[in-house]
Amino acid sequence: MLGLVLGTHNAKKLAEMRQLLAPSGITVRSLAELPNAIEVAETGTTFQENAQLKAVQQAQHLGSWVLAEDSGLSVNALAGRPGVYSARYAGEQATDEENNAKLLEELGSTPDAGRGAFYTCQLCLANPAGEVIFEASGRCYGRIGWTPAGEHGFGYDPLFIIPEYHRTFAQLGPHSKRAISHRARAMALLRRDFRPPADA
Repeated sequence: MLGLVLGTHNAKKLAEMRQLLAPSGITVRSLAELPNAIEVAETGTTFQENAQLKAVQQAQHLGSWVLAEDSGLSVNALAGRPGVYSARYAGEQATDEENNAKLLEELGSTPDAGRGAFYTCQLCLANPAGEVIFEASGRCYGRIGWTPAGEHGFGYDPLFIIPEYHRTFAQLGPHSKRAISHRARAMALLRRDFRPPADA
């Protein structure tokens, strides 16, 4: 089976991606397991550009198949912010709590009807030569709550309410999130449509 490097240093994202790939039988390694992995600057202006940068550069450097992703939150009332800056919305070293606080401050008294938002996950798979072999994107729609709620998840999950459940991702927990999240939807496309070459 294809030996795959997951191109992320985010331990919580990594855990989600491992669980979502488990049914495929693909063996995976993390960047943390590879001492020669590089840091790739996320200089793209879109999720797709950043995912490509991380997959291509890491694949070329490691000589391995690399699956990278870029994901984030887009809020309608904020013209799509924080977008590609989701992880560093409140500063380069911002914590999840600081990013959530800034988001609530920016939204202020915006009513529920204007607090629509969606998560995006963009996947990019590159072969050992650094060629982009497969891409997929997934979205999950919801709205931003008024205060954080729930103990699970990461990022903006305590604020991201799924209307059908009337709960945040952080309240729903990992099992439900894996069924409906942006990352789950992108990974489902990968599992459905990607066929590894015979020599992979």
